[in-house]
Amino acid sequence: MTSWVGRTAAEIAAAVREKRATPREVVAEHLARIERLDGRVGAFRVVRAEAALAEADEVAARGDLAELPLAGVPVAVKDNLAVRGESRRLGTAATRDTPAADDHVTVARLRAAGAVVVGLTNVPELCVFGTTEGVHGTARNPWDTSRTAGGSSGGSAAAVAAGLVPIALGNDGMGSLRIPAANCGLLTLKPGIGVVPAGVSDGDWFGMSENGPLATTVEDARLMLSVIADTGFVRRDGPAAHKVAVSLRSPIAGVAITKPYTTAVREAAGLLIKAGHPVRRADPPYPVSLSLTSLVHWTAGTFVDAQGLDRQHLARRTRVHAAIGRSFVGTARTGRAREALRRRLEPFFDEYDVLLTPALARRSPKAGPWHERGWLSNVLANTNYSPMTPPWNLTGWPAMSVPFGTLPSGAPCAVQLVGRPGSEADLLEVAEQLEQRHPWQRTAPLD
Repeated sequence: MTSWVGRTAAEIAAAVREKRATPREVVAEHLARIERLDGRVGAFRVVRAEAALAEADEVAARGDLAELPLAGVPVAVKDNLAVRGESRRLGTAATRDTPAADDHVTVARLRAAGAVVVGLTNVPELCVFGTTEGVHGTARNPWDTSRTAGGSSGGSAAAVAAGLVPIALGNDGMGSLRIPAANCGLLTLKPGIGVVPAGVSDGDWFGMSENGPLATTVEDARLMLSVIADTGFVRRDGPAAHKVAVSLRSPIAGVAITKPYTTAVREAAGLLIKAGHPVRRADPPYPVSLSLTSLVHWTAGTFVDAQGLDRQHLARRTRVHAAIGRSFVGTARTGRAREALRRRLEPFFDEYDVLLTPALARRSPKAGPWHERGWLSNVLANTNYSPMTPPWNLTGWPAMSVPFGTLPSGAPCAVQLVGRPGSEADLLEVAEQLEQRHPWQRTAPLD
């Protein structure tokens, strides 16, 4: 009997379309793996076992089965996006356990494409921090379960890295796709503004939050992105040469990048040179004020999201974060600091097509009850390991995390690719060249 666990979304969909597999057997096999392994990983807040099997049968009965791009593909959804019939808890006890009447537009598009939602994944409270733990569970890195999967799309990343689903939906407001993808050895792309419908929360953290895919291959990331964006991201007829800038500098002053991540960038740059790209060392002109701009938007977005919730049910770190952000809401809403940052960085991207950086500064923190720890310890832990991602939410430009190399522990390492607005297809092309020349192990060896 053919096993569909560990197959890519593209492979599963092709098999279902060609009737070499049924949606029910594919979904049932993944549900069995979730039941067996998720106790060690903590990816899911809720598993929709019966509903998913029923939906798999509905997919099998569709008259357009042969045309569905994600026919029968099990998918996980981050627990800050509405899934019809399920509550949206945002990692907190302060939200109501009330089923959603409708799907978020990205979830609706996945279902229309033939995907089956098997569950909702764990997030940190209000999706604030770069570690995933709280009242609904702790998401661990399947490659090293002593470490956090990252956040805030930590549960979605853990689910894909553990082979519980081939693809998952997450979102990114300050790195929330790229951080857990980098920790867990996955491919992700935070699209630029307007490419994929947002609607993540009230105001989407002032337009910084974007929905995107978590996958194990560029092909799957491109496929899923095309579905949720409702547009194609096709390959060129032939590879194009892109001017690549290589930077090892942290955008946040005072944060050092550790050797595994700088080594990964240097080796990736060497492969891109061999692929025919002009590559040069060059640092973007990050302003000294970037750390303050990031903090202003990060905390102000949390204050907006916390409005209307019972503060007594929020963790102390979240309450403090929101309280600090209250005085910054007006500043964040004007968008002047973000526009100034874009103007400062635009000349750099007039000269270079792609920026290659480390995805993280160091390995992720130990998994544990970070939600019970103080605000400052959380902020310092987050800043010291993930300073590379926030600038590209502030600018609203596309950015990717691509697996590359390993850490001394054997867990994955990763690089980040950044491009100017509208360059999603170019970034996917460059990532695919890295994948072809330096393939990575797609799922963690949990069995």
